[in-house]
Amino acid sequence: MVESTIIVAFAVGMLALCIIGKLVKLPVELLIKFVSNSVVGALMLCVVNVFGLGIQITILKALIAGILGIPGVLLIVIWDKLL
Repeated sequence: MVESTIIVAFAVGMLALCIIGKLVKLPVELLIKFVSNSVVGALMLCVVNVFGLGIQITILKALIAGILGIPGVLLIVIWDKLL
């Protein structure tokens, strides 16, 4: 009787660890994706600056360029030149 209780407790504990692991993994992956996209966006803005547009790179602009990609860079260039 005691051995079956230990086995059930072990199984429930392993299931709980698996569920907690899944819940923690998703936000970390999302954070890594946002950071890597922001770095790529900043690099795209640096490439645009090589052509002499003189855009100041900020965290917000890098995040916009990273999330939206090339249309985001075009949006930032238009935004910077009009404002």
